[in-house]
Amino acid sequence: MSDAIKHECGIALIRLRKPISYYAEKYGTPMYGINKLYLLMQKQHNRGQDGAGVASIKINALPGIDYISRFRSVKTRAIDSIFGKIGKEYKGLQEAYPERAEDVEWVWENMPFLGDVYLGHLRYGTHGLNSVDNCHPMVRENNWRSRSLAVAGNFNMTNVDEQFNKLLDLGQHPKHKSDTITVLEKIGHFLDEENQRLFDYYKKGDYTNKEITQLIEQNLDMQRVLKRAGKDFDGGYAMAGLTGFGASFVMRDPNGIRPAYYYMDEEVVVVASEKPAIKTAFGIDYSEIKEISPGHALIIDKAGNPELKEVVEPREKLSCSFERIYFSRGNDPEIYTERKNMGRRLCPQILEAVNYDLKNTVFSYIPNTAETSWLGMMKGIENYLRDYRKKAILNQSLSEEQLDEILQFKPRAEKLVIKDAKLRTFITDNDSRDDLVTHVYDTTYEVVKKGVDTLVVLDDSIVRGTTLEKSIIKMLDKLEPKKIIIVSCAPQIRYPDCYGIDMSRMKEFVAFRALLGLLKDTGQWDKLQETYNKCLAAAGTPAFKQTNYVQELYDLFTHYELADKVAEIVKAPEVKAEVQVIYQTIEDLHEACPSHKGDWYFTGNYPTPGGTGVVNRAFMNFVENKSGRAY
Repeated sequence: MSDAIKHECGIALIRLRKPISYYAEKYGTPMYGINKLYLLMQKQHNRGQDGAGVASIKINALPGIDYISRFRSVKTRAIDSIFGKIGKEYKGLQEAYPERAEDVEWVWENMPFLGDVYLGHLRYGTHGLNSVDNCHPMVRENNWRSRSLAVAGNFNMTNVDEQFNKLLDLGQHPKHKSDTITVLEKIGHFLDEENQRLFDYYKKGDYTNKEITQLIEQNLDMQRVLKRAGKDFDGGYAMAGLTGFGASFVMRDPNGIRPAYYYMDEEVVVVASEKPAIKTAFGIDYSEIKEISPGHALIIDKAGNPELKEVVEPREKLSCSFERIYFSRGNDPEIYTERKNMGRRLCPQILEAVNYDLKNTVFSYIPNTAETSWLGMMKGIENYLRDYRKKAILNQSLSEEQLDEILQFKPRAEKLVIKDAKLRTFITDNDSRDDLVTHVYDTTYEVVKKGVDTLVVLDDSIVRGTTLEKSIIKMLDKLEPKKIIIVSCAPQIRYPDCYGIDMSRMKEFVAFRALLGLLKDTGQWDKLQETYNKCLAAAGTPAFKQTNYVQELYDLFTHYELADKVAEIVKAPEVKAEVQVIYQTIEDLHEACPSHKGDWYFTGNYPTPGGTGVVNRAFMNFVENKSGRAY
């Protein structure tokens, strides 16, 4: 992706189902669970570089032993920082007590973080300062283990204000107004209520308080807690939690917007945001990794028994298609195939744009995440050539020279765009910074026929268009091609995302800027005010979250008119070559990713009422010249 958008957050959960001595004997170290958590997080480091955090629970720890541990970091290499600290703790314990180093149970009791349940989180901060206090897991501690809770997740809630007010109605006094704290306190409240319900029940019997504590831990209904807490969540979420007594869960939103996968055997239960992380860490087949169903939670009780239970009524599955286009790692075999299909399905538009003149066309991509789609595009071009050759041979009388030319011709593929990862645009004044931006990318020279060739350059998606305008197109123009075609694997990003990616400011989208340009060009600028008036009239009513009024503006123009206007915007005045922009169609995206049809940022069809409210609020913010985000 040429326009940088940070990734979704990532989660990793491990529940060891055997005593710590089992892993020490079989794998040669009591650090087995910690080592696996490290692998899971490293293999998902693509999902967030703003920070990381881990938490662990020692099940059945004796009083006086710290049963819950948490380490967080916002350092540049946060994962290494955290696990380096854990490694030092282990090494220090061995050096300080060499005579006890082989006593696994003693090490388990005395080493912080060594436990039975582990939770890891990789942070991409969508809001607020990038401080360690904003890193997950968030912890709610209590002297009663069954009331303690650690939560981490990949989520954004669209109704934080509503949830915050509900906490106030419950009598709470939250310290912060954020979706993370709100979720923690909401689940924590109902966890407290479930504890109290069980305590009152068992108190009627002939039990001591100590005995009641054990009974609560054995019988606490986590499904009931999550049902009550999550019944009015509005957003996309995969949230994981550890209770102080060892029960754990991963809960997924009813539309399956955010991803969550699990694997279990007699030794472990594992959950992660991406399948390749689980496969690599545990050396298993992809077929053994399952998806947590939308609206369900994988709940693991204190004894380590996992069960998938419904906690919110499932709705139409609308998994985020951006996960497939860009965010998730491409070594998942399904994603790899889908990305190739995206590239292949763009070929009809590309062939028409180059007038089927493949001799004078060079195919490339903007490194490196678009490479898989580029392979699919090249396969599609080769398929076209195969059919062309077949028709030419069957329908024409060809000389031997002509036949050789047809059979030997191959599409021209070159790596034209190279990113200089070491170059940083740290200068703050605009003129100097813009000059540096033009050099973030470099190109391969002397492979383009000047004034003759058309360059087809594939990108994952076009969000803001800034890098295209300031750098890539200018750089490609120096090669002196006849035409530059920028191809986006994603459709036009027209609307905010509020379920994970922090894309909530309308004016940042080049497709929205194109819409504004077309409204001016066609004398329909008054439509902008009409739409604003509709939003204003609906604000505070149910209609505000039921109707996306901005869609009416986009409906005034075709997909291709908007694409042509984007091409005008990203072509700087000094660029001599003709510039065209091609976007994936919604229909082709759905064909390429048939099981992941969440497309609200392209179509404006949001899966929750809160999402529709966000787009209307984002549009109003634009008209009112407000810079804040819309949720």
